[in-house]
Amino acid sequence: MSPRALERATTKRLSLFTGRTHPVLAREVADHLGIELGDTNIVQFANGEIRPRFSDSIRGGDVFVMQTHYGTDAGSINDSIMEQLIMIDAAQRASAKRITAVCPFYGYARQDRKAEGREPITARLIADLFKTAGATRMVSIDLHSGQIQGFFSGPVDHLTALPVLEHYVRENAGPDLVIVSPDAGRVKVAERFAQHLSDLNADVAFVNKRRPKDTANVAFAKEVIGEVEGRLCILTDDMIDTGGTMTSAAELLRERGASEVWAMATHGVLSDPATKRLAESPISRVVLTNTLPLPTERMIPKIEVLSVAKIIADALAAVFDETSVSELFGGENQH
Repeated sequence: MSPRALERATTKRLSLFTGRTHPVLAREVADHLGIELGDTNIVQFANGEIRPRFSDSIRGGDVFVMQTHYGTDAGSINDSIMEQLIMIDAAQRASAKRITAVCPFYGYARQDRKAEGREPITARLIADLFKTAGATRMVSIDLHSGQIQGFFSGPVDHLTALPVLEHYVRENAGPDLVIVSPDAGRVKVAERFAQHLSDLNADVAFVNKRRPKDTANVAFAKEVIGEVEGRLCILTDDMIDTGGTMTSAAELLRERGASEVWAMATHGVLSDPATKRLAESPISRVVLTNTLPLPTERMIPKIEVLSVAKIIADALAAVFDETSVSELFGGENQH
């Protein structure tokens, strides 16, 4: 083999492909990486079946297949997951050297355990499907629970949007604020957020809430644990779905004397009636990231969207270069 042929054979190539759920974010990630977003050529047949066909050769390449799990006009959240699985299968059959499933928002993350008898653990099923399709690595942002990392048999790079949210607080909030967890289960996340803002004299509080048995998307705030009177309170969570938890917590915080309430979350799921609840709530700002697309009809004036594209791009570059992803976050993405 000539030296030129040897060089050609050993050159690593990074390819990024996306499904149809959130192509805007994927293009932004590609721009940060300085590459062209790959063409998946997805064809949808009359009966709803789809078929991707990559335009260029990916043989021997490092392939990243990106899809955030979300229902759009084109299909349900299940369709977006299936689309990603089929793209991963296509990449495996095209002899990609390594395939990484990039899921900014991981579907079914809340079904990570059996809360009652005869229930599925769907978060584990999704991980198994990725492995079966041919993914050997997974990248996601702010999983609902850290244990989901253990569901996937290969390496999982669990990223966090905390640096982006922290930067926003520093740019827009004054000192003497309170980071509030909307329930006891997220207190550690709130504590970590507050530690980063210790120079702003940030304290931690949490809301004790009650979720009625045999209900979904229903929770009632009962009491605030912590000093909130006369202070800016920032409610933080991994996602805002129907908005019930956030809005009831905000009402309770104002009743306890909070001067202002913001809500911050990585994933803006915003299922109905979230936008109506948020618009009518005492929350003055709702700060989300763009892990999920935000339809224009849900973009109420108090919502602000921050980009996590650079966080994803830096992580994908580290995976490609085989350097540490956790060092990008000082190890704090391991929680």
